[in-house]
Amino acid sequence: MVKAAAQPPGLGDNTADLDRLRRALAASGVEDPFFPYPQAGIVAKRFREAGFCGFAVIDASGPAVRVIDFAADDPGVIPAMALDLGTTHLEAALVDLKSGRRLAAANRENPQTAHGADILARVHFATRDGGLAVLKEEICAAVDGLAAELAAAAGCRAGEILALCVSGNTAMSHFFLGLDPFHLIREPYIPVVNFPDPAPAAELGLSAIHPAAPVLVMPGVGSYFGGDLLSGIIASGLDESEAPVMLIDVGTNAEVVLGNRDWLVACAGAAGPALEGGVARMGMRAGPGAIERVRLDGGELVFSTIAGEPPRGICGSGIIDLVAALYLGRYIDMRGRFVPERCRGRLAESDDGPAFVLVPAEESGHGEPVLFTQVDLDAVMRSKAAMYSILCTITAEVGCGFGDIERICVAGAFGRHIDPESAITIGMMPDLPRDRFVPLGNTSLAGAERLLLDRGELARLRELVRKITYIELNVNQDFMIRFSGCRFIPHTDRSLFPSVPVFEG
Repeated sequence: MVKAAAQPPGLGDNTADLDRLRRALAASGVEDPFFPYPQAGIVAKRFREAGFCGFAVIDASGPAVRVIDFAADDPGVIPAMALDLGTTHLEAALVDLKSGRRLAAANRENPQTAHGADILARVHFATRDGGLAVLKEEICAAVDGLAAELAAAAGCRAGEILALCVSGNTAMSHFFLGLDPFHLIREPYIPVVNFPDPAPAAELGLSAIHPAAPVLVMPGVGSYFGGDLLSGIIASGLDESEAPVMLIDVGTNAEVVLGNRDWLVACAGAAGPALEGGVARMGMRAGPGAIERVRLDGGELVFSTIAGEPPRGICGSGIIDLVAALYLGRYIDMRGRFVPERCRGRLAESDDGPAFVLVPAEESGHGEPVLFTQVDLDAVMRSKAAMYSILCTITAEVGCGFGDIERICVAGAFGRHIDPESAITIGMMPDLPRDRFVPLGNTSLAGAERLLLDRGELARLRELVRKITYIELNVNQDFMIRFSGCRFIPHTDRSLFPSVPVFEG
């Protein structure tokens, strides 16, 4: 906001209201402001009602300074909304642009999952008649709902939210903007735009926040490197580090960035799905009743659930813990196969073949046993192999060893809940001192908040886009060779994991 004061008009000064405001703003250091047509009449009316003295609401996110509103008094708080536009989950925060403090937070499921749990299914849905419009309408309705929820929690009106920053993968950004995603999944995998220009909220179909609020969509580098990962780089400070730092974000895909202030290399691959709720037979998102921790105690498996409720399923961190515990207890062998004589009657037959009974039916929260099938285990073995292969490939591309990496930042819910010890045991993460692994939480949301609070981050983003080198794993033969060697616990080359016990036979 910029303070603007002018003398009221009179017979000796017939300057028009907006021209009078333009002159007052110039006196305050704002040159050549632009008055968007939909807001011009509203701004003029409020300027006059305020006695030609007050505070102009300025949007300086684009090439021209836009005057989007006018207030007689300093509101004290200037609300702006940051949004992590996730494939399965939306998480938002309301921040005060004046103080920088967070006012409220909220989250909800992404309604687009009704049209496909994964991005590929949604892209195909979007290319059907009217599909893209449906996806856009659903996500805008969800964003409006989050805005209303945040505003209520912060004690303000949703219409007072004066900016929105959206951080998501490239496909999700296309759905939000209503851009055709057809070429994202076809060679040579080209987005409609990598660095979208800011647009007023009303033009994008948002109705709950201020209609002229600028909507900033985090830029991406390509089809498989979106704004959520750039947000992660900003939040982690990776691009400002002197020593090499690695950022890992595991969701629908595993996205990895390695670098420092001088260079950045990135890649992405399908290593996340086996760790998400919908893949394992008894898999579920982190929530009450989800088994989140599994460990060996005196040779027996013990577990804990979120909120201490009776177990209903197992979430990603629990799955990694479980596989590590099964290996250390010798319930499974290095190939990821159940060892019947070691399972001591805990193996059952399911529709998917052999299954380990983690929780009997009478002890579960739904009256059915919590099972972990051989099919589930095979999926985890593939995912952990892909994850470690990705990490090996990106370090090899730049001639950097794992020991040279100062810290490994692990983002998202995966980073918040994963136990590095378990991930190392199964060969998913490199065998490094455990204090090098740093959980960062939701870096996609954190990066969006940073962009709202610091205009200088826009220039930083443009520099990041220019500096990043992206490695395409789909055509990388070394990645495929490494993948084969990683499909054992912890690895075919045991020297890579000196801290992990070796069991023969």
